[in-house]
Amino acid sequence: MNEAKLLARVQHRNIVNLLGYCALGVEKLLVYEYVANESLDKFLFNSDKRGQLDWKQRYDIIIGIARGLLYLHQDSHSCIIHRDIKASNILLDGKWVPKIADFGMARLFPEDQTHVNTRVAGTKTDKRPKKFSI
Repeated sequence: MNEAKLLARVQHRNIVNLLGYCALGVEKLLVYEYVANESLDKFLFNSDKRGQLDWKQRYDIIIGIARGLLYLHQDSHSCIIHRDIKASNILLDGKWVPKIADFGMARLFPEDQTHVNTRVAGTKTDKRPKKFSI
């Protein structure tokens, strides 16, 4: 329940809101706020939905993601490193506000250290990045 412990500490407009969790035996359940517009990858990589995001919305989304990351890295109680930022982990609410989600690989950065050596993290993929037109 690393994700629940980390998210219980943070409150920010651009971080998905954890409403509750249950860890009963082997069953583990996280309950998040409802986010109406699915994840960013659905709009970037689906040719039918790509046109729904104009350049102003795209700009606002990237600024929101940057604000969320800045909060995690500098302004939260502890420095949190997400380690798996990608379009499918950015949820869009009904007003297209981005919410950083999926903190399963996230780690706390020790406050007394200026750098930490770790292994490479993130979602593994066996496919090359897809090309798409904007």
